[in-house]
Amino acid sequence: MANPISAILVVIVTIFIPPLGVFLIAGCGADLLINICLTCLGYFPGHIHAFYLEYQYFHRRDQARLGTIVQKRAPGVYSENIQSGGQTSYGTVQA
Repeated sequence: MANPISAILVVIVTIFIPPLGVFLIAGCGADLLINICLTCLGYFPGHIHAFYLEYQYFHRRDQARLGTIVQKRAPGVYSENIQSGGQTSYGTVQA
């Protein structure tokens, strides 16, 4: 893990305000809207969703930094930033 401080800060923010933690890793999109709705329905569903997204993001980021390409999309994740682990890809790579 390259920078554990950023992961710890995102987790601390998520403990208090789950949608803000999702916004920090996913941006403004479907995942944020889903998390806001879940948090309004109950505080714990919002936490579960936010921590799931954060786990996927940091896991995929670490895999990308190790050079491993995760082929399978994470279920229930709509943000390409989370799917790619924050790695920007320019163009398509043919295997």
